[in-house]
Order: sequence, then structure tokens, then C-alpha cells
Amino acid sequence: MTDAAIEIVAYDPTWPARFESERRLLQATLAPWLAGAIEHIGSTAVPLLAAKPVIDIMAPVHSLEDSRPAIEAVARAGYLYAPYKAEAMHWFCKPSPALRTHHLHLVPLDSPLWRQRLAFRDALRADPDVAADYAALKRRLALEFRDDRDAYTEAKTSFILKTLQE
Repeated sequence: MTDAAIEIVAYDPTWPARFESERRLLQATLAPWLAGAIEHIGSTAVPLLAAKPVIDIMAPVHSLEDSRPAIEAVARAGYLYAPYKAEAMHWFCKPSPALRTHHLHLVPLDSPLWRQRLAFRDALRADPDVAADYAALKRRLALEFRDDRDAYTEAKTSFILKTLQE
């Protein structure tokens, strides 16, 4: 199946409610494996930030190995598993790679990835100038890498790392 093209859209004020609705579903589905609160991450979690219209959700687990049975559980909730960065997380999209409405990341609580994702989200929320610079970068990269998600993601890395260092 073909991946959806990368498209950046204006902030949608329904994104927080869409996260909350999905969080409630996942809270029940993932209860046996959760190690803390489910978080809204990514650009849709930052008020007024342009983003891909995909709700990114990060759920904390104790370990990847212990949470392996969760893969089947979230599949019943409509998520498709993909072995993307499998050494750091269990990654899913919903309903399909061609039409993405949600991404789910099961990440060990307090792992470097867990801390980085939250720190970057919080940095964007705290500084409108950084958020505006990030939005401009994403728009440019979406045009350049419209059909190459890996290249798009990789091209954002230096901005993310620089923001985290500051």
C-alpha cells in the first residue's frame, strides 16, 4: 500500500478533542501495559502550529518486550503495526498508511525518546518564534519530500536537535 503524501495544513482547533477521544479508547485498550499518562505529541499538540493532519499519540510502557502483546490489542482498535524504529518503540498508524488519521508510539517511560519527544513539544508550545520557524521548515520540506516520509523526517532532525540543545 502506498503512503499518503505529506501535506501540511493550518492548525485545526479540533485536534485536541480528537486526541482526547482517542486517548480514552487507548487508555482502556492499553491499560495492562501503561506505565503512565498517554501524551499528545507532535505538531498537532501545539496550539496554532501548522501540521500534517495526523494526531500523534505517545503511550508510556515499562519495556518494549513486556508490551509486545499490546501490538495485537491495538490492532483490534484499528491500528496497523509497522517495525519503524523498532529498537526504540512500537509504532502504529490508523487506519492505513494511505490514509493516516493517527500515529501511535508505544515508548518506554523515561527513555531518551520519551524525554526528547516531550521536551520538543514543550519547547514549541513555549516559544511562538521557534514554532513559526518549525512550521516554515515543515512547509518547505513537505514540498521537497512530498512522497518520501523518511527523507522529510530526517531533514527535520537538525532543527529538532538544535531546539533541544537550546
